[in-house]
Amino acid sequence: MTLARLLAAAFLAAAFPLTALPITAQAADAARGATLAAQNCANCHGANGRSQVPGVPSLAGQPADFITVQMILLREGIRQAPAMNPFAQGVPDRDIEDLAAFFASLPPGPPDDRAPRDEALFAAGQALTGPRHCATCHVADYGGRAQIPRVAAQREEYLVHAMTEYRDGRRSGVDTQMNSAVIGLSNAHIAALAHFLAHLD
Repeated sequence: MTLARLLAAAFLAAAFPLTALPITAQAADAARGATLAAQNCANCHGANGRSQVPGVPSLAGQPADFITVQMILLREGIRQAPAMNPFAQGVPDRDIEDLAAFFASLPPGPPDDRAPRDEALFAAGQALTGPRHCATCHVADYGGRAQIPRVAAQREEYLVHAMTEYRDGRRSGVDTQMNSAVIGLSNAHIAALAHFLAHLD
């Protein structure tokens, strides 16, 4: 499948969030993806897809379409992430789809070094999700779907970083829904949201 077709599917899925649109046209090979991940991804993202490296997101249980789109955005230089752009350069579509299938097949969960839950901060974050309509795209359990990422049990400091970049206009996805969702949030609000999401299993 061409880059244009993949991105077109992602844009359509973003425009019609209640309809999950498949992005890949052929069955991906998760076993082959596991081999590729062991060679290229495990040092940072974890052998089981659960990152133990601060600032590096966990990929276990992420929707395959989400990983596919993000890898293509990184490969083409549309999304800037200095630690990832060099790794993504020149990666064939087949490798991307197989890697996505592998990470999507892994059981999600928190990193081993997750900080203890702060009940007040957790409640404050939970209270923000309704007015921001977070579950509309990320679904009720925040497990994500199609091109929308899983945010439940993600690394807390990574969630803070990502939401701050969206709020400050330094990052955008295939659409601007996340930018508008976090506009006007204070650093304290973002910290509370990140804590809430990071402590969902």
